Amino acid sequence: MSDKRRAHGIFNINKPYGLTSHDVVAEVRRLLDVRRVGHAGTLDPIATGVLLVCVGQATRVTEYLMRGEKLYHATFHLGIETDTYDATGRVVRETPLPALSVEEIERALEQLRPMKQQLPPPFSAVRQGGERLYRLARRGIAVQLKPRPIEIIALEMRAWQPPLLTLEVRCSPGTYVRSLAHDLGVLLGVGAHVCALQRRASGAWRIEEAITLEQLRTAVVQGEWMQYLHPLDAALQDLPRLEVTEEMAMRVTQGQWVSIPDAPAAFPLRIYTPDGNLRALLRPADDKPGWWQPDKVFLL
Repeated sequence: MSDKRRAHGIFNINKPYGLTSHDVVAEVRRLLDVRRVGHAGTLDPIATGVLLVCVGQATRVTEYLMRGEKLYHATFHLGIETDTYDATGRVVRETPLPALSVEEIERALEQLRPMKQQLPPPFSAVRQGGERLYRLARRGIAVQLKPRPIEIIALEMRAWQPPLLTLEVRCSPGTYVRSLAHDLGVLLGVGAHVCALQRRASGAWRIEEAITLEQLRTAVVQGEWMQYLHPLDAALQDLPRLEVTEEMAMRVTQGQWVSIPDAPAAFPLRIYTPDGNLRALLRPADDKPGWWQPDKVFLL
């Protein structure tokens, strides 16, 4: 089996403008000739920056990659509102822009910082009633949007050059920066949409360490692409780790429960063999204190 077929890990890709997250996944799949490829956290086509692309068994840990807080640099165009809340949409309202001061904008931002719930954009991948919102919106079907829990950790103005406002946004997963733009436009009474967006960090993964698709293409041609593939357990560093015997690791990989009375209370629990190989994630067995059962098994 080729190195590509044995690959299990994570690429930190700097997604280019204009491609969907699925486009990037398809390109990585084509470059490596590997079928099992996915991503952790969608970026809209106009967005650039950190997109974590998982290969092989790393596709089974995407939920751990997605739960880290996000850092964005966003540029809002004030005075123009679109149906998608970004520059790809149809203009639904234009408002002559008054001479907004930094202080006025800051007062509006102050109202957004305590947000704990947010309405998603009508054109989004959120499911409602079993169907994606963007599919309903494309058919002209209006729905009552349901708020989603979010957290705005930091929201700071970086530049104001009318009509363009640049912000740094640190937020929880699931936060829509497009909705922030729309809400700010409503507060200021002028409308707004996102015209540029860059994800600078997703959890511990930062744009400074990201590679471009062109770098990956070149590395594949030169046979040096493995240098960019982060190990699967890079997604699991905040989970407790326990080294066990080869015999116990074998039982775990066979789906058996194991007794670990002194295991950390937190879970899932990462199980490693003495030579440092990740074998499984365990969770406490139901109604059997001190016993653990496999949640995910990795045969790397």
